[in-house]
Amino acid sequence: MKNGINGMRRVSAVLVTTGAVLAAGAFAAPAQAATLKTPTITAKGGYVMNNGTAKSLFTKAADTRLSTGSTTKIMTARVVLAQPNLNLDSKVTIQKAYSDYIVDNNWASSARLIVGDKVTVRQLLYGLMLPSGCDAAYALADKFGSGSTRAARVKSFIGKMNSTAQSLGLKNTHFDSFDGIGKGANYSTPRDLTKIASSAMKYSTFRTVVKTKSTKQKVTTKSGGYRYMNWSNTNNLLGSYSGTIGVKTGSGPEAKYCLVFAATRSGKTVIGTVLASSSVANRTADAKKLMDYGFKK
Repeated sequence: MKNGINGMRRVSAVLVTTGAVLAAGAFAAPAQAATLKTPTITAKGGYVMNNGTAKSLFTKAADTRLSTGSTTKIMTARVVLAQPNLNLDSKVTIQKAYSDYIVDNNWASSARLIVGDKVTVRQLLYGLMLPSGCDAAYALADKFGSGSTRAARVKSFIGKMNSTAQSLGLKNTHFDSFDGIGKGANYSTPRDLTKIASSAMKYSTFRTVVKTKSTKQKVTTKSGGYRYMNWSNTNNLLGSYSGTIGVKTGSGPEAKYCLVFAATRSGKTVIGTVLASSSVANRTADAKKLMDYGFKK
């Protein structure tokens, strides 16, 4: 009987010890989750936030002023969409100045707009954001700026871009162009650009445009006929990263390779920016790393 009692004591001791180990493991689990490894990116600057709460999830030189390339066009679209009594179906006649601008600037990407065609504001937004058309950006600046000359209207529009940045509380952003081909004073930061994109994403038209992989748009020709414009999105996260909902690529001699990105999974949206990455492949890899990290935070 004594041996039986001792045996029972040994079993009890094992059970108590096992329970203690299991309990310790249960308490250790959150500690393991807290050791989520911060990703390393090739971009000079990066930032990610929870779009619903505006909580910062990752920062790398997040407030360092850098050239933004065509990610500037996010603000171009934002200014257009904020216009009072905006009619997205109003038509804009494509001017020779817009196509000449493409010819005169080596780094200008084009929506291949054709002089004399009548293109709606909505279509110009697709031409702006998908193929990153600098000609579309010029047309929108000319349309929505104020003044009696094209130069005055463009200057006015860029002024609206800067006043919008100020209204958003951005202290490290300045625009001197409508498309990112600046004159030395076109800059932002990963944090500021992310906030601009978050603000733009509040407009349903913007959300619809930037999540579109490709589009075929029917435009009116000078003679009254029509032609189709086919535009593909330069953002290769669409279709390659689950949940991607935008936003915009950028590049240039000074800007290197930039990407503003956003994705939604299980009701959570993360949005962020990488600036001055070393290649198209690396900016995409950087963005994927940061979104993966953001979803786990």
